[in-house]
Amino acid sequence: MWAELLPVGRSSASGGYRRSAWTGADADCRTWFQEQAEARGLAYETDRNGNQWAWLGDPAAGDAVVTGSHLDSVPDGGAFDGPLGVVSAFAALDELRGRGARLTRPLGIVNFGDEEGARFGLACVGSRLTAGALTVEQAHRLTDGDGITLPQAMEDAGYDPGTLGPDPERLARIGAFVELHVEQGRALDLSGDRVGIASAIWPHGRWRFDFRGEANHAGTTRLADRHDPMLSYAETVLAARREAELAGAVATFGKITVEPNGVNAIPSLVRGWLDSRAADQAGLDTVVTGIEKAAREYATAHGVDLDIARESFTPVVEFDHALRDELARILGRDTELRVPVLGTGAGHDAGILSDRVPTAMLFVRNPTGVSHSPAEHAAEDDCVAGVSALADVLEGLACT
Repeated sequence: MWAELLPVGRSSASGGYRRSAWTGADADCRTWFQEQAEARGLAYETDRNGNQWAWLGDPAAGDAVVTGSHLDSVPDGGAFDGPLGVVSAFAALDELRGRGARLTRPLGIVNFGDEEGARFGLACVGSRLTAGALTVEQAHRLTDGDGITLPQAMEDAGYDPGTLGPDPERLARIGAFVELHVEQGRALDLSGDRVGIASAIWPHGRWRFDFRGEANHAGTTRLADRHDPMLSYAETVLAARREAELAGAVATFGKITVEPNGVNAIPSLVRGWLDSRAADQAGLDTVVTGIEKAAREYATAHGVDLDIARESFTPVVEFDHALRDELARILGRDTELRVPVLGTGAGHDAGILSDRVPTAMLFVRNPTGVSHSPAEHAAEDDCVAGVSALADVLEGLACT
């Protein structure tokens, strides 16, 4: 399975993956998912928001155990973020069948659409729509860098955008959702453990900073006469690093657009996107407030206008304690596999669904901690350990 999926959407230039939502690469990933489901005799369906589902047993019976993740990527992302959870879900089902396990609850495997938000700027679109955390009106306003709306992109890919919206009936079928994911950090590598259990997801959000100055000639305009928004932006980037260090949090300006974007032109607009995360809400508020305050001071000093808009926000997610403890109990039966509990600063579909259904996460060791990069990696024996752990969890939950 891994070998079949590996070439899809891979850039020959960077070695990274470009699997943005509703593109050709995304369609190839979706075809792969459907083929895997049908090869195992699973009932396959696509829901009203474009998420893919494969079922063993009748989901209408309710109290289903569901696992899976996503197949899309950030621009030039790694091979493991998302796909490892989907591949491991099918592999865990194969393992259960090999054991002769007899399920007493329906088992589902899911591929949530547009988790990374690479194309439309909002993460976890598929799960947000399903959970009602993103309204239909908000979804229709999402556009990519070429001005193509989400509904238009879905329609171009052969899906009906008229069905977008909350899906409470589907969520009511789910008794537990367990997402396996490569760790996006080095906690497991430092502790020497192959697999971990998530405790919580840090609160996080994205903010857009629009610095508006005055376009002018780069060669003839005196420095004293300039209203250069790039200066205010650059100083704000440094302020973000400073505020994050002081609060023990993280803050990143990772995306920028410039107008008119000419080598010999002073910009009229510099638009930058801030991603910030912290262990708790108070810490996140401190960081973002400090960055906003500094940005406004820099803008004033350079005669630049500034607009700040929060584009997305996810509060702290405490995974269901009872389910988390049950995972620890199940995996604790294997005395050779120590399973630590750790938090994460990365958002996931499991976090979005946590307000609607009991959710939990398993992490697989990442030896470098690198993620959202072609250097992202997990060793084969660690991935196999993850599959075994997931199979144990699914057996413990769905065979009782």
